[in-house]
Amino acid sequence: METLFTPDVVDAVRRHMNDDHRDDALLICRSLGGRPDATSAETTGVDAAGIEFAAAVPEGTVTLRVPWSEPVTERRQVRLEVVRMYRQACAALGVTPRAAAEH
Repeated sequence: METLFTPDVVDAVRRHMNDDHRDDALLICRSLGGRPDATSAETTGVDAAGIEFAAAVPEGTVTLRVPWSEPVTERRQVRLEVVRMYRQACAALGVTPRAAAEH
């Protein structure tokens, strides 16, 4: 995983996703990650090209990598891309997304 982000930024994003948005990560893995059979997901990394998850599936844990819509170079872009992915996953899975203030 090539990154423009420092290890502390990657760790902060990973912690935030796992502490506050684990359910969102699961929706992203089920839809955009192509694993509708995923039962849980943990964010394991981010870089300029995408976000990576460890997803629990029937055969064990697999690594899923979901690309951003465009390369990201700033931390704030990661949030925008994750929100976009979450909304896209909700639409694909027929789930009503939370209000924007809750992201």
